[in-house]
Amino acid sequence: MKKVGGTIFILILLSVIFFLDWYVFQGIKTILPSGYLAQGKTIYWVLTATIALWFGYTFYTIMQEGKISPTSQQSLNWFLVILVTQLTIVLFLFGEDLIRGLGSVYRYITNSSQDGALLASRRKFVSQLAFAVAVIPMTGFIYGIVKGKYAFRTIRKTLYFKDLPEAFDGFTITQLSDIHAGSFKDFEAVKKGAEMAAAQQSDLFVFTGDLVNHKANEIDPMLDIFSKIKAPYGQFSILGNHDYGDYTSWPSPEAKTQNLESLKNKHHLMGFDLLLDESRTIEKDGQKISLLGVENWGVGFQSKGDLEKSLQNVPEKDFKILLSHDPTHWDEQVKNHPKNIHLTLSGHTHGMQMGIETPFIRWSPAQYRYANWAGIAEQAGKYLYVNRGFGFHAFAGRVGIWPEITVIELKKG
Repeated sequence: MKKVGGTIFILILLSVIFFLDWYVFQGIKTILPSGYLAQGKTIYWVLTATIALWFGYTFYTIMQEGKISPTSQQSLNWFLVILVTQLTIVLFLFGEDLIRGLGSVYRYITNSSQDGALLASRRKFVSQLAFAVAVIPMTGFIYGIVKGKYAFRTIRKTLYFKDLPEAFDGFTITQLSDIHAGSFKDFEAVKKGAEMAAAQQSDLFVFTGDLVNHKANEIDPMLDIFSKIKAPYGQFSILGNHDYGDYTSWPSPEAKTQNLESLKNKHHLMGFDLLLDESRTIEKDGQKISLLGVENWGVGFQSKGDLEKSLQNVPEKDFKILLSHDPTHWDEQVKNHPKNIHLTLSGHTHGMQMGIETPFIRWSPAQYRYANWAGIAEQAGKYLYVNRGFGFHAFAGRVGIWPEITVIELKKG
């Protein structure tokens, strides 16, 4: 059944690719001089058919291997670059076709066609404009693949809580999430990002899951890099959905279990205190807050986390910070929990690694899957912060949604 589903998916994918190729060619026909049309048509369709088969084979390989190899990753990059370029062109051509169609209906009703042709010809200017504008997203995606995925930025947020203990007024937390070590090739760039996190000199450091893509050894070349991140009140971490090895094939269940145990040990080697449905007390000047960490819990993903277990032995009056990889956990269990969990720190979404964030526009494909896909959310004084991720996966780039180092300051007020 799985094989049939994969075949259907690839056939649908190839059909969509062919449709977009055909539509784009309608604009090319308008631009090409008539003397070169036949040659241009042959070259275009040979090239696009080859690319379509390449993409089809890429998705077939991913489904067969159960993972995204470096070669497949490069193919996916080009798939997205070409897809977004074609969609931009098609948007312009479709807009023109809509106007042409309405015009033909009007001429048919009024019998006002001058030359007997109801449908007006395509305008060369519109096709030229479509291709010119399409260069913008194409360039953006190429930049995202080459540079954007390493364009680390620090985002600072100050949150106010009436019941924050006085000793923690001004307490700072640096958060990283979704390192996805298996995707990195430029370790010097990774080192730069980790040094930016360490340079914040926050009181507490937390990592909110997805250390690797599939296997524990992916983090090995970067153990020393991330082990240099230290904080006076400790470094704490949790697991994300990718950390369990669910998205790759294993020779045996024992091998998968051994990989998970190895990954847990990698956290300790980096100096991270891995919280597995547990809590820790953070004490400062005789006052304390509780830090909770759960295993992965998410809608549509494996839900291993046990919030109630993490709350055991935590006094109800304590100020509580929860580390939970998937923000849907906050939506489904945390924000309406009878015990006040003041702040939840999550990641997981990556902001889909593409989108627009300006003071006036905030959009990402992630919003169609996640109610809270990046930044702050609040309900009844309970806060969620969703980190946009340090690394990347599937699409080896970032466009508009840059890799993030979060610094949160807690204030009493």
